[in-house]
Amino acid sequence: MTVSPCILHATMGNIPLVSCLVLNYRMPRDAVRCVQALRQQTIANQLEIIVADNHSDDDSIGILRNRLGEQMGVRIVEIPANLGYSRGNNRGAAYAKGKYLLITNPDNELEPGALEHMVRTLEQDASIGIIALKLVHPDGTRRDSFRRFPSAMDIILKRLPLRKLAHKRLERYLRRQEEPTDPIDADWVVGTCILISTELFRSLGGFDERFFLFFDDIDLCRRCWITGKRVVFDPRISARERQERLSEGGMFSLLMSRVGRTHIASAIKYFWKWRGQPLPAKTLCFR
Repeated sequence: MTVSPCILHATMGNIPLVSCLVLNYRMPRDAVRCVQALRQQTIANQLEIIVADNHSDDDSIGILRNRLGEQMGVRIVEIPANLGYSRGNNRGAAYAKGKYLLITNPDNELEPGALEHMVRTLEQDASIGIIALKLVHPDGTRRDSFRRFPSAMDIILKRLPLRKLAHKRLERYLRRQEEPTDPIDADWVVGTCILISTELFRSLGGFDERFFLFFDDIDLCRRCWITGKRVVFDPRISARERQERLSEGGMFSLLMSRVGRTHIASAIKYFWKWRGQPLPAKTLCFR
């Protein structure tokens, strides 16, 4: 295996190059597959893997300990309560020792060279704060995982039955007509598989813990842009994603489900937090 000199330099002193954080909640078998894919990375010997269980009320811990407990470089962390996505990832990230932090959902499986490619990109371009790869569904379609910052109207229109009347506006927000082949800047990227320097993540205070689930990634990317660091989507590398986005569906379906109501609550918190504040410079959102 050939590893670039900059990557080798970053791992001197027995410090892992990348801390890979997998936050599990009732998805232990997916988490095991995710870890197996991480152990197949071209820089696998320079990783530490942290599997944090967000107090799953099933047999997750037993499965994780049985399948992963004795594997070198894998640490299992039991969180004493379901703290949600933001707080759960922050608790797991507290154990990270690597120069970089990969935050990935358990239903993602990275292609073998993906992580080395992401690291090299950050090493070679100090202007990038967060990098995300292409997420591919089981049917081969690409998830629309890079977007412009939303307005409250974008979120509402996306859920209404008459959203077809606002087709052009939603296509612009979701950037669905774009099929980039090279890295591009994005206002925000979905947080299911992102790489960020551990130092930057901690200087930002991690995820904002007022978001139990949803909008935490938009908020983190917005704060990243404010520091002057770019958020980049790189379609040259990919990960397979097994599940659909939890927040999909119309307004009625959101109101009728606990997850949907959480999504609405997080949207309200996000827009209240950033009310009256200007959007970051150099981003693409509506102005």
